[in-house]
Amino acid sequence: MKNATTHLRSASCPYGPWSPRELVCETNYMEVSVRRDVPQTEKDFILNEPEDWILFYPEGKAGEASIWQVVFHQPEEKRALLVSDAWRAGYGLNTTETRILLRVPYNAAQIQLVKAQGITFSAVRSSTFYKQQWMILMVDTAVACPVDGVNYTNKTIIWTVPKYFQALSAGATGFKDVLVEAGMNLRKLSAEEMASRKCVLSNDLNTITMKIPIGAEGGSYKTSVSSGKHGAKYSINLFLEHQWEDNKWGLTKYTIIKEIETPFEQAELAVTNNPNLSARLMNVTVGTFLLDVELVNLTIEGTTVTVPEAIQHGYLTYEIQYANGSKIYVIQVSFDAPGIKKEYITDDTREYTLNVTLKFIILPTSDTFAVPIITVSAVKDAVLPSARGFCDKNDFHLIITRGNVDQNWLPFISDQHLMPEVAQKYYYSLNDNGTHLTVSVPFLSSLVDYKDIHISGVMASLHLTLKDGITLANKKDFSISCRFPPSELIQCLPNGTVVITAVKLVRLEDLDTSLLVLRDKQCKPSLVTKKAATFKFNVNTCGTSRKFNSTSITYENDVLYFRPGNDIPVYQLKFVCVYTIKHSADVQYENKNHLPLSIKPGFGSLDLSLKLFKEKSYSEPYRELEYPVVKYLREALYFEVELLQPADPRLELNLEDCWATNSQSQDSLPQWPILINGCENSEDSYRTVFYEVNYSHRVQFPQHLKRFEVTVFTFVQGTTLLQMQLYFHCSVVICSTTPLPSDVICQRRCNAGTHRLDRSAEPHPQGRVSSGAVLIRKGKNGQQRLVLLSDSITDILSVLQL
Repeated sequence: MKNATTHLRSASCPYGPWSPRELVCETNYMEVSVRRDVPQTEKDFILNEPEDWILFYPEGKAGEASIWQVVFHQPEEKRALLVSDAWRAGYGLNTTETRILLRVPYNAAQIQLVKAQGITFSAVRSSTFYKQQWMILMVDTAVACPVDGVNYTNKTIIWTVPKYFQALSAGATGFKDVLVEAGMNLRKLSAEEMASRKCVLSNDLNTITMKIPIGAEGGSYKTSVSSGKHGAKYSINLFLEHQWEDNKWGLTKYTIIKEIETPFEQAELAVTNNPNLSARLMNVTVGTFLLDVELVNLTIEGTTVTVPEAIQHGYLTYEIQYANGSKIYVIQVSFDAPGIKKEYITDDTREYTLNVTLKFIILPTSDTFAVPIITVSAVKDAVLPSARGFCDKNDFHLIITRGNVDQNWLPFISDQHLMPEVAQKYYYSLNDNGTHLTVSVPFLSSLVDYKDIHISGVMASLHLTLKDGITLANKKDFSISCRFPPSELIQCLPNGTVVITAVKLVRLEDLDTSLLVLRDKQCKPSLVTKKAATFKFNVNTCGTSRKFNSTSITYENDVLYFRPGNDIPVYQLKFVCVYTIKHSADVQYENKNHLPLSIKPGFGSLDLSLKLFKEKSYSEPYRELEYPVVKYLREALYFEVELLQPADPRLELNLEDCWATNSQSQDSLPQWPILINGCENSEDSYRTVFYEVNYSHRVQFPQHLKRFEVTVFTFVQGTTLLQMQLYFHCSVVICSTTPLPSDVICQRRCNAGTHRLDRSAEPHPQGRVSSGAVLIRKGKNGQQRLVLLSDSITDILSVLQL
């Protein structure tokens, strides 16, 4: 026990004159003390024989007495024990000039349990023989003590003792009470003191009853544990003194010393939280406890720490003692301490939950018990996330500023959880830097809702919901609506191909996009999603109508949706393609050797891209987030040049020249040739390798792509790897897949093409495409490495005459 002190206390016990018989019932033994007398000789007997007794009688009377044996009277037999045997059996025997004493433990073998008026007594009936010179005397040393008789009712101890017990009054008659007194802690209490403590002592015909309120002055509480629960027991030391007279013993003094302990009573602890909001502190009081309880450790989030260690975790504990012998414990902890759970409730309110288990020890028994503490503080300090959004030509952009309640909230659009791992698959971008969440979604994404389509544009909206990361309950909704130009839905290609995308409107919830058709109901969509359908067809098919005027040709058609069994469309999207007539000419036609058809002049744009891939399988390009890309010497760079638009299977992309520069300008010097006229650089010891492109799910037109491999050694000047920034460039020529022997430009010995678009005298569609910057730096252990700083940059060519 901490801070233990030792105190000396003096005590005195007053003793009155001995009664002929005194009985004492202690907590662990019972005792009887009786007066012994040497019998007086008959006077006449001495006078008749004066010569024989006159000299010896005083000596015999003054001779020392000694106990010889004790005889125990049991129902089945009588058993005699010599003094030495009685001592070994645990009995206490003693004699004085005037008295004989017998002390009996409650576990003695000769004990009998006998009931009197419903109360159980522990009794011993015995006769003690003692001898004095020339004679043997016998004394009745019977003793009995009550071992129960205590009840607990309505917070009151009721102790009942029968007044007369047969074993103690054999052969006696004419009982008379002389004195009945009671006390506590071996001190008698007056009637006034008993009343002040609300104690009642009653003396009836056959019983003496004492009633003591539980908690009365003179007793004490001590902490106890039962089945892991904390509680208390009340104990008090009582004594009762009963004196009576009878015709056998004369005066008998009967004293019972009784230590009473009440049954275990579980204590209900009060847990009170008085938070200091300005200081952002929880102040939790736990109690009350008795002074024999001490806090030894705390368990926070599964980790048990001592009271001093808890301070390092932000948990300060101390005790407050009261004058009535009780105390409480106080836990002071910051709202932001580890183990404090924060939860957003509503509006501007957050709840802070303290969940800690306190372990206590009881002194001096070292019993322990634990008290779990869960308390909640509601604080109006919630900052909700906010958002701003905007749209460009092709995308929605939503920027969410994080608050202090959404650390575990997840972004959803419809039922789609937005994650960086699947962003590329669903064609959106997602970036979360901890303070801001940025989402960009294409206009034609399946995550977008479409409200209406008008000549002025397509009204579309994007709805983003932040959900609880555990329960998935909706926490905050954001939305942005924009009108996009209708041109985003239609492409009118120079070769007469029309690509039209019809979107599902929110008001037509039951519309099945796979059942959308054109005027000719046999023309169905080539690509269907949940919210859109894309048609790809020639202007001369699918019921397309056309109109001519002096400067243009106009083609019209409709995307229609009919509900089953209904001939009137509930959805109609009219679209128009206008082709400008540049000039007209009279042409004579001669069918000679079935010359292949050629594409007529028109207007359009060519989109090219240059990408860097991770492996020669060309299955996965480097993404923007993966840059800079590190490459070591003797490793290869896998490039892919692609014609993105138009998607015309009769066109083929051929490489002219590819080179590297140390600036963004394609014409800057110096330059390092990679391909010359479509072939490898013959002066480079590490030749460029071409790879065949085959049809796949990603590659619809293999003739629109060229792939080649460049070794890092290509950029070594002499024996030194160049320490500079490089840019890659390629020039391309667009050819026709229809062979014409007269076309020498598209006939390549290394990078084999088929044919250009028209006569060799006509100019070919050409363009250039560049990559991002490349840095060459020294790597570990002096090894050189190549670092690609950014993703490949696509040049979109201006309109070319085909």
